[in-house]
Amino acid sequence: MLTLGLDIGSTSCKAVVLRDGCKILAETVIPLGTGTVGARQAFDGALAEAGIGFDAIGRTCVTGYGRFTFKEADEQKSELSCHAKGMHFVYPDARTIIDIGGQDVKVLSLGKNGALANFVMNDKCAAGTGRFLDVMARVLNVKVEELGDLDAQAQEVVSISSTCTVFAESEVISKLSSNVRIPDLTAGIHASVAKRVAGLVFRAGLVEKVAMSGGVALNKGVVRALKKELKTDILVHPDCQLTGALGAALYAFDDLPGGKKPA
Repeated sequence: MLTLGLDIGSTSCKAVVLRDGCKILAETVIPLGTGTVGARQAFDGALAEAGIGFDAIGRTCVTGYGRFTFKEADEQKSELSCHAKGMHFVYPDARTIIDIGGQDVKVLSLGKNGALANFVMNDKCAAGTGRFLDVMARVLNVKVEELGDLDAQAQEVVSISSTCTVFAESEVISKLSSNVRIPDLTAGIHASVAKRVAGLVFRAGLVEKVAMSGGVALNKGVVRALKKELKTDILVHPDCQLTGALGAALYAFDDLPGGKKPA
């Protein structure tokens, strides 16, 4: 039995094709978010990678910021539920999940069976989100994918005191004009993100093991800064961007006749 999970985020769309609720056949990540062709490209790309047509899919579940915009899906699930389910699939021992999205930050607390027990969100400000890092990369005149490597070259962590994205942008510009090294500024930017996110983690209640999902988890500088703030290791799966889509595909399998029913 094949199922498809589609995660329509604010800045990217991801899709996973799953066989029998346990084997990933195909996966796609498109750097275009809701309101664009990204959802369709991720959906079609996953089918093409799996070498199948839409008729081969038994059930489709969509999640994410734009989940109600994709009418072909059989069902919609919240990104909180899907990230919890997807992360429990790849890391069954994880109890605290940090998902830094394009426009928000979510911290999930999971029970032993992977059920969502509690969550805390920061969705009223771009500080600490992927959008914040995009703005900072533009100010530094580098690609956002380069931030992790720049952080590794830092000789010191230059403090960024502003938590507001607009004020932080002005602060970084001012420090650049004072010839502060870009790697040192980058480390400071990541430390600022980590402090913001760590505050949410402590509000939710830190329980080990801790894991990260979402594209920002690919930024090793952010992960290093978070480890320092939380004083614990952080699990990062190679497919961390696909956690939501994977969770959606798992929910679709649960709801198939003869599929695994939720615990």
